[in-house]
Amino acid sequence: MAFLWLISCFALLGGTFGCGVPSIKPVISGYARIVNGENAVSGSWPWQVSLQDSTGFHFCGGSLINALWVVTAAHCGVTTNHRVILGEFDRSSNAEPIQTKTISRVFRHPNYSSWTIVNDITLIKLTSAATYNERVGPVCLAASADIFNGGERCVTTGWGYVNAASQTTPSKLQQVALPLLTTADCQKHWGSQIQSTMICAGASGASSCMGDSGGPLVCQRNGAWTLVGIVSWGSSSCSTSTPAVYARVTALRAWLDQTVAAN
Repeated sequence: MAFLWLISCFALLGGTFGCGVPSIKPVISGYARIVNGENAVSGSWPWQVSLQDSTGFHFCGGSLINALWVVTAAHCGVTTNHRVILGEFDRSSNAEPIQTKTISRVFRHPNYSSWTIVNDITLIKLTSAATYNERVGPVCLAASADIFNGGERCVTTGWGYVNAASQTTPSKLQQVALPLLTTADCQKHWGSQIQSTMICAGASGASSCMGDSGGPLVCQRNGAWTLVGIVSWGSSSCSTSTPAVYARVTALRAWLDQTVAAN
């Protein structure tokens, strides 16, 4: 029984039991915002969630990490009045088999700062468990000790503006492959604003943008997509020559594990 308990705890904390391997395979050109991205394959990013208010307005993204928990950005300002939509692809369609979940509790990182945007992570506990299917499933979580190198190509997804000036939002989930930057390279753009709880990607002709916030930056590890970053902040014009900044999951994993285990 002790062994089963260990297994269930491992799975609860994002162990490699079926996480990060979509039933519907993503197709990513060149990896193959979001600014200069492309439509995703419907259902191919099964951990992507849409955070919506009571009117159905999408304000942030997020990632399903197990059946009861979603991770997003602290700056999204999630409350228990908001809703989590799972399994969505085309926000203009009423025919998709989505799951609409209410929120029982919200855990914002206690050391989040709206000034410096450090520790930009919030955990959302759902009122009822998600039902896993080919369109809904968890992402793997980067371990604290994992190393992700500059130049490694990763993918971010979301329904954020495709044009910041016109504030154009797509109905279909967008994806884009972006290279990670080293901290030193990112600091060439952003200086001392880049801190240890942040990781940068982009500056390569594509970018995250407003509305993508809280959504995933995933990299493949041993064949499984792993959550490396949470869309956090960047250029106000969503410049594709400036790196976007993500909360660094490796630096925040210990807090995440402690919070899930205690609640």
